[in-house]
Amino acid sequence: MARHRADATHSTPLTGQSAKPRGAAARRAGIGCRPLEERLGIAGSGEIACGLAALAAPCGEVLLWARSDRSAARARDAVRASAGEDAAVRIETDPAVLEKASFVVEAIVEDHDVKVGVLLDLHRRLADDAVLATTTSSLSIEALAEASGRADRFLGLHVFNPVLKMALVELAFPQAASGTTRRRALALCEALDKTAVEVPPDRPGFVVNRLLFPYLFDAVRLLEASGLEPEQIDTCMKLGAGHPMGPLALLDLVGLDVAEAIGDAIGTEVPERIRDMAREGVLGRKARRGFYAYD
Repeated sequence: MARHRADATHSTPLTGQSAKPRGAAARRAGIGCRPLEERLGIAGSGEIACGLAALAAPCGEVLLWARSDRSAARARDAVRASAGEDAAVRIETDPAVLEKASFVVEAIVEDHDVKVGVLLDLHRRLADDAVLATTTSSLSIEALAEASGRADRFLGLHVFNPVLKMALVELAFPQAASGTTRRRALALCEALDKTAVEVPPDRPGFVVNRLLFPYLFDAVRLLEASGLEPEQIDTCMKLGAGHPMGPLALLDLVGLDVAEAIGDAIGTEVPERIRDMAREGVLGRKARRGFYAYD
């Protein structure tokens, strides 16, 4: 997707972490993964959900639930683009598709009540020994675990976008999580060739987002105060600090609405410009316009 600077009115993973070479071709060849001991299910059809499905597809069968026909079609296109036409990912709009999964990752909108509704439904559908995980980094893991109905088989599994490239997974276990749940989560990360770091379950933002988003928001404030162009700030941070992506391009990748929600959750001041852009639907790459415009 080509990128160029947006207009002056509306002129957004991660920095500081080296990205392993995990291209689509390598994943299709099965390089960088081991056979899954779990039957992986994914609830959601966004970038994180599809990235996780594409990552796991060469390692074993993946089941994915999308809420609508449109979401399912978009998810199929995204997974095929990353993992190939023969990717072993079954995508359905009926949540019953997840009932045979042994390890289900919920990757839907960052809203506590919406997540709880989905988690409770999954709890009723899944086998007693199935593990349930959430990709949140901003909501309380303890609260979600308690609401899920299976706190001993629950965890936070925070992967990063783009999932195929980013090596880190932040694992957040509630106090009730069993030793078996912990071992299975670590084994899944290892099979997917991810580096897992256990983080406190109820510190909003965990480690990466708690440190990252104040920096990203400072870049927005600098943009407004300095008169610099987005490319100038991003170039400085890429070449001067060794970051793979500049802060404004990164906000476009994350999504301005998501950035706003994370900022509120971790208690850092969100620039009014971010709120204005999110309110107007100028959300970054997914809307084809943010700090940059995308063809």
